[in-house]
Amino acid sequence: MPLTTYWLEHAWLATEVEPGVALEVTEDGRIGAVRTGVEAPPPGAVVLRGLTVPGLANAHSHAFHRALRGTVQVGSGTFWTWREVMYTVAQKLTPDNYFALARAVYAEMALAGITAVGEFHYLHHAPGGSPYADPNAMGEALIAAAGEAGIRITLLDTAYLSSGFGAAPERHQLRFTDGTAEQWARRVSALKDRDGVRIGAAIHSVRAVPADQLSTVARWAEDRRAPLHVHLSEQTAENDACRAAHGMTPTRLLAEHGVLGPRTTGVHNTHLTDEDITLLGSSATGTCMCPTTERDLADGIGPAVALQGAGSRSPSAATATPSSTSSKRHGRWN
Repeated sequence: MPLTTYWLEHAWLATEVEPGVALEVTEDGRIGAVRTGVEAPPPGAVVLRGLTVPGLANAHSHAFHRALRGTVQVGSGTFWTWREVMYTVAQKLTPDNYFALARAVYAEMALAGITAVGEFHYLHHAPGGSPYADPNAMGEALIAAAGEAGIRITLLDTAYLSSGFGAAPERHQLRFTDGTAEQWARRVSALKDRDGVRIGAAIHSVRAVPADQLSTVARWAEDRRAPLHVHLSEQTAENDACRAAHGMTPTRLLAEHGVLGPRTTGVHNTHLTDEDITLLGSSATGTCMCPTTERDLADGIGPAVALQGAGSRSPSAATATPSSTSSKRHGRWN
């Protein structure tokens, strides 16, 4: 297969910067070989001066939240008041304008050096909850937007079934819900992997998927060897509500229903007990922290060092689309 050779004046490889690196790339865009100690550009090589770094992967994106920028930082409030503003924005989106918004968001990512994104997607249906003629029209809009922006995407199609433990969806959440996990699975099964696109799954949170339906989502992901993400212990209020409803923490609840494991990533993992950390680490469940979100919403930063020491790993291996790198934008260990 024909090769393109790049000569990198300096390149970040693993944990070190190396001078004089020759990179051979196959016709389908895959790295064929990396040679260090190449002091001068080989004949015909494309020369890249300065420092070349691997493409980054944004492991946790909500593309429509881009429209909130500059609004939620004004005044004061909490996660729960921020959520009301988010719902208002979500109600205005259609497949067409969501495509335009997401294309701009993914283009910004590409310009910042991000080459793959994990899109935590729960805006599925029309206002009021009625499915579009294509029940996956909103997801397909995201996939098309990523393609036009030149970024690979893992669409983490999200099960979002209730507004709280034992509570029906609220009016603004009707766009998010498929009714049951079985109905969610039927819809998402129509989405297919393709070049630059991987279909994964997500449980929005333990408050948004009833405990007796958690395993349905987990089995769907396991049967397809797909990544599975879940917002986990971002808010102390959610932890308290989970204990009141189930007598255990969200992490223990996920463990009891077979959700944790090496294909699963907990997003945020902020307010954890020592037992939670052990459960996540011993199951090799990933951790994705989002420092800018956790700053803006005053959530705090989770116990990153303890999680890493217990065995929790980065989310990128389970999230990355084919040919993407193992680097990431959000969730890196600090």
